[in-house]
Amino acid sequence: MKDGGRLAAAIEVLTEVDTRHRPVQHALREWGASHRFAGSGDRTVIGNLVFDSLRNRASLAAAMKSDTPRALVLATYAQTWEKGTEALVQALDGDRHAPDPLSDEESRLLSEIPADLPESASADVPDWLWERFRSVFGDNAVAEGRALAMRAPVDLRTNTLKSDREKLLKRLSHTGAIATQKSPLGLRIEAKPGMGRMPHVQAEEGYRKGWFELQDEASQLAAHLAQARPGEQVLDFCAGGGGKTLALAASMENKGQLYAYDADRLRLAPIHERLQRAGARNIQVRDPASSSLEPLEGEMDLVFIDAPCTGTGVWRRRPDSKWRLTEKALSDRIEDQKNVLATASRYVKPGGRLAYVTCSVLSEENQEQAEQFVRDHPEFEAVNVLDVWKRSLPGVPEPTYAFDSGGLLLTPASTATDGFFIAIFERRA
Repeated sequence: MKDGGRLAAAIEVLTEVDTRHRPVQHALREWGASHRFAGSGDRTVIGNLVFDSLRNRASLAAAMKSDTPRALVLATYAQTWEKGTEALVQALDGDRHAPDPLSDEESRLLSEIPADLPESASADVPDWLWERFRSVFGDNAVAEGRALAMRAPVDLRTNTLKSDREKLLKRLSHTGAIATQKSPLGLRIEAKPGMGRMPHVQAEEGYRKGWFELQDEASQLAAHLAQARPGEQVLDFCAGGGGKTLALAASMENKGQLYAYDADRLRLAPIHERLQRAGARNIQVRDPASSSLEPLEGEMDLVFIDAPCTGTGVWRRRPDSKWRLTEKALSDRIEDQKNVLATASRYVKPGGRLAYVTCSVLSEENQEQAEQFVRDHPEFEAVNVLDVWKRSLPGVPEPTYAFDSGGLLLTPASTATDGFFIAIFERRA
């Protein structure tokens, strides 16, 4: 396919996402299935156009004075990818599969440098969320929003049950993988710009043999700061597909007992294959339909909660979710978090720890939730997570956002990771 056809395909997919409110990955898969002539390179470019249009939707729409799929895709190609108007005109000219040629107004807007955009548009944050966002980041809000609108790298976690980071760095040198700056177990493949294609790391021998897992550096750090130790009794209360479960198991060196539970049994489905591949032998998967957690009450050294949240910290990876988020969804997640914290706390033994983690950057889901939990549960006290960071990650620069309530917030702009909040509580002995 020529670029003109790719632009037309991206507009078609984005129109499907907008009009039918479909997840972008589903729309891209369906387009590929019905257009089998498109090669893998074509599908990569089309996907990049769609995702970058969504990442930068507000700023592109403000610059183009339109939020139509056509306006967003053309601006992504010419401005975000820095191809320029001349290259865009050439892509649209002489290709029968290309979109219509540029109008005079489109040409003018694409040639101008946008100025004096509203802060929320510059940051690519939904208008209704802007004040909440600014209350967290203050003068850094626009920079944090822009960082959340960039492409995310591919981060890998070394599975220390089977391998070590130095060996993996040699094995994956052809992918451009480098050591992460904060996680002692992480490797990173930086995002490629424009039409760039990322390596398919799940096709690597090391992935098939369980030497590494895909896991963002912030997620790795959250599991690391929870400090699961060999021989402990640990409950991963919202285990989902098992990414953090595997990280906790590796920290425990396969010693002790780790229980993986999720109220949604469908989310647990992928965990069994991953456990086998990783060689994690100290994990019991507790299916909510067939087993009870009641015998675990008051017995756990550590309960880890990867709480349900809005996902505002992972907008780089799921940009369509940014524009689908609503006030009601936020309100529902806040209530879910409160209930999950109250329920999970029952399993912590005296002297044990409760780790609360979200992939959100919003105060209501993070530090406010942590502060309310301590008020409602005086048998728990907050741990200063920054102190844990200093002890367990000596020499690693401290995060910018450390709160009086004891929690830490990691962000793309400040720590070059996804947005993650980590709070830890200890049950009084």
